[in-house]
Amino acid sequence: MISQESFGPLNIRRFAYYTLVFVLLSHILIIGLLCATPPISRDALIYHLTIPKLWLKHGGIYEIPWSFAYSPMNINLLYLASLWLGSDILCKFVHFAFGLGTALLIYRYLKHEKLGTNWALLGSLMFLTTPIVTRLSSEAYIDLGLTFFVTLGVLALSMWRRSKYSQNRWLLVSGVATGIALGSDYSALIALLFLGLMVVYFYAKDTRRQTKAVLYGICFVLMALLLFAPWGIKNYVWTNNPLYPHYNSLFNPSPELSESGQIRERGVSGFFHLRELMYGESFWETLAIPIRFFFEGRDNSEQFFAGRLNPILILAVPFAFLGQTMKRDRALFLNFSVFFICAVYFIGAKYVHLIVPTLPVLTLLCVAGLKNLSERFTKQYLIAFIVFVSIGIALLFNSLYTRDRFNMIRPLPYILGKETRDQLLSRNLGSYPAMLYINQHLPGDAQVSLILVGNRGYYLDRAYRLHPGYGMETVKAMVQASDKPNAFVAYLRSLHSTHLLVRNDLFEKYLRDNFESDEIERFLALTSRYWERLYQDPGYTVFRIRESE
Repeated sequence: MISQESFGPLNIRRFAYYTLVFVLLSHILIIGLLCATPPISRDALIYHLTIPKLWLKHGGIYEIPWSFAYSPMNINLLYLASLWLGSDILCKFVHFAFGLGTALLIYRYLKHEKLGTNWALLGSLMFLTTPIVTRLSSEAYIDLGLTFFVTLGVLALSMWRRSKYSQNRWLLVSGVATGIALGSDYSALIALLFLGLMVVYFYAKDTRRQTKAVLYGICFVLMALLLFAPWGIKNYVWTNNPLYPHYNSLFNPSPELSESGQIRERGVSGFFHLRELMYGESFWETLAIPIRFFFEGRDNSEQFFAGRLNPILILAVPFAFLGQTMKRDRALFLNFSVFFICAVYFIGAKYVHLIVPTLPVLTLLCVAGLKNLSERFTKQYLIAFIVFVSIGIALLFNSLYTRDRFNMIRPLPYILGKETRDQLLSRNLGSYPAMLYINQHLPGDAQVSLILVGNRGYYLDRAYRLHPGYGMETVKAMVQASDKPNAFVAYLRSLHSTHLLVRNDLFEKYLRDNFESDEIERFLALTSRYWERLYQDPGYTVFRIRESE
């Protein structure tokens, strides 16, 4: 017979503890398996791994005339070290380690706030299993590194204030962490601005010493900028703009704006109009994007922000203000999240991964809100039941995403030796077989132009060239030059390439959507004379450029 004590609070807490530990370790194991496969994610193949690979091949840092090659690269330097050791798989584990580090910061903070071990474990678990974090954990990106250092900066500022400004080492930690974040991605400028203002505001508010508050704020900003300085100086020497390619009109003003520049000058109103044209969204739908991030995100969909979150991360936040839990910091966390998300909304691309630095503090607020609800309504069993069911549903939602991610990549055949590296990459990357052909059959001095391949050149071992609009501008110029064979050949020479790698479906669609049938026929007649097909599969074609018939 089961005794009534078997269901006592102590046993329930113990059961919850072991359940949380089991789920957390299971998730870490699954992500570890996903990390143990070659990189296939988009931005890793465009620049996070490609730039370090080219630096290694060149023997040092050098100027690569691609806009994304000018980004600050603290995290990418770790990938350079991994590639130097001969493993691009190690890069994925490096990125995952930052996710684990952020989960540890969440755990330590919640324990420090005396929320208890189970709530601290829940916070770590909710962060790590959030769909966008799950995806990023198995990719060689920089977002989780940025998130770790931004979170450390925010929490260190909280500790400085908690010490009543007697322990300046926490201000130093906050400034250094923010500086490393800024040296990892320009979006950390948002965190630098916010935290710099908070240093001044909190010190002035709590001590009434305005002058010293401003001095502390200046010291904080200077610490961060000093750590960013190597990347800013490099860019200034190369482009006369320390933040290149951002704000280039400020550092390198031009009397006439290009068409793309004119579109950017339209600012927010232009963005609203663009969303209406592209997706049929109303003004209010577009305005609500910061909230829609949490409810409508989808992977691989620019319309739906190219990533998924969990709604509980904001649904539970208001309840964090019910009791005394985290009373000193909850306004700081909420204001930071709102400030950061709104800044991304107004000045950045509308992608979920850009607001990941807010997820740790939102998770802290979420856990505080759930704890407040469970404690305030302990005797109202229906509400308590709803709270715990909500937690279960949120974790189930996250678990289903992890399952789908695992089934999509299918790492076990590769890990168990039943599938080669080339087979896994061919299964997950449509362009890989064509790139493998290029690496194995083209001469060492070949120069390959990528046409509508998405600039994903990491797996190419031959020199390659990127063109504006992923090559659409190049195709347009070739079609326009095709009315005169000599002009067409001259344009081919201007590419300084020996070969072309073309994505078939997008190439054909671009021609159909943008040119008349007689223009397409004339252009294709010339390509049949001056492009020699060397390799073709259903997705991609490799051509050799012939300058004479």
